[in-house]
Amino acid sequence: MDNVIDLAELKTMLGLADDTRDTLLNLIIKTTVQALRFKLALTSSETFPSDLSYIALEVCVKRFNRLKNEGMTSYAQEGESITFNSNDFDDFQADIDAWKERNGKNSQTLSRGCFFDPYKKRGE
Repeated sequence: MDNVIDLAELKTMLGLADDTRDTLLNLIIKTTVQALRFKLALTSSETFPSDLSYIALEVCVKRFNRLKNEGMTSYAQEGESITFNSNDFDDFQADIDAWKERNGKNSQTLSRGCFFDPYKKRGE
């Protein structure tokens, strides 16, 4: 697994001081990095770009804070209302797209096709 996110940094962001949720946090880190690797079109042999680790960290925080509210698009209680993005990476899509463009990972670069005319005679 990529060591993209430091568990201690994530715990600091979440205000957690003990180790009681480390197993859960490590799972959140693992799945978040896997999802971001997929979005970046990285193969298993490619190194995760450290300049995008902030995205993984921020998404881990979002996912942890949304626990027990999975699947909800909004939550309201006693005058407080919270709306969740349908995709945790939505806020970072422009950064993901820019990285993919700079690194030749955008879908237009990857999906070039070859066309031929089956009715064209040889030598024309």
